[in-house]
Amino acid sequence: MTSLGPNDSPYLLMTPGPTRVPERVRRAGARAMLHHRTPQFSAELAVMLELLHPIFGTSQPVLPVHTTGRGALEASLCNLLSPGDAIIACCNGAFGEMWARVAEAYGIVVHRIACDWTADASPPDIAELLDRDRSIRAVLVAYCDTSTGVRNDVAAIARVTAAHDALLFVDGVSALGGMPFAFDEWGVDVAITASQKCLTASPGLAFVTLSERAWRAANSARLPRSYWDFRPIRELVTKPRPETPGTTPVHLVLQVAESLRMIHEQGFAAVLERHEANANAVRRGVARLGLALQCPDLRALSPTVTAIALPASIAPKTLREGLKQRGILTAAAMGRFEPSGFRIGHMGDIRPADVERTLAALAETLDSLANAGDVAGSETARR
Repeated sequence: MTSLGPNDSPYLLMTPGPTRVPERVRRAGARAMLHHRTPQFSAELAVMLELLHPIFGTSQPVLPVHTTGRGALEASLCNLLSPGDAIIACCNGAFGEMWARVAEAYGIVVHRIACDWTADASPPDIAELLDRDRSIRAVLVAYCDTSTGVRNDVAAIARVTAAHDALLFVDGVSALGGMPFAFDEWGVDVAITASQKCLTASPGLAFVTLSERAWRAANSARLPRSYWDFRPIRELVTKPRPETPGTTPVHLVLQVAESLRMIHEQGFAAVLERHEANANAVRRGVARLGLALQCPDLRALSPTVTAIALPASIAPKTLREGLKQRGILTAAAMGRFEPSGFRIGHMGDIRPADVERTLAALAETLDSLANAGDVAGSETARR
């Protein structure tokens, strides 16, 4: 078996994460080891943290958490809540439901809302539940849930939570860096993202920011936390020469610092526009090929991922294998949509040429299946 070289990529990653890591970012993370307590590393850490502020839309400290996005979602709960606290979880997607289950594992009382994956989270429904139960402390919502491609209206939900004195936690793992986000302006209390999606670096590093109200909640929260504790992270990263508790994942920090330099060199507004343009091109392209969106009734769609429905005559696994043979890696649908669709990610470093290549490969794959008679055969296989 031939092993891949350090710069070889067998597939174009049109997936909702991890995404393609640009060569310049890979090189930044491949340098000789820096010790995490040196001025040289501290300077890179400072650059990374400073360049994250516009991504979050905040003047609050951005905390690097040495974990995946999922780990930071869990950490946000145990830093701000106490056993028996009641929360609302918007479960209109796989990751909203996952966050709800994590909360339950900590003994938090979870009120699930917006459980229909084909619909957006409704601010009026959230307001109604908050009116009925004044004990509810917080609301969890995914800005983009990649299982459906929904773009939940975080700004509107934030107005509701502020009016009811409830904390708003936002999963921005598949959104921040590719979707506009205004943490301070909207009045969000907790926002989380991670290195491997729109930030175009390798997996393993997450980022969190908290409002002043959230910090007050953190000081009185009673869930257990040690490695997850945000307070020592804030203390150390806000020093004149920032550092982190414990051993830092040095090369991940170097990668993210470089990826953020690239984003800001391109112009963050231009990066956001590219994400929107790529999403529109994918959706127009699949429509031309006779395919439909998985959840056509969503009011707003994410610019980072598109969930696509397939006709009953096409098995998603067969279609995705055809794309893979043409060098394109896509993602399976999730939940009840798994037997009937697939997902194309277009976040991070994805360019218009990558979208064109993917749509051309999709057209070829559909033609190949039709010409080979595999469309009819796949229907039989799915029964």
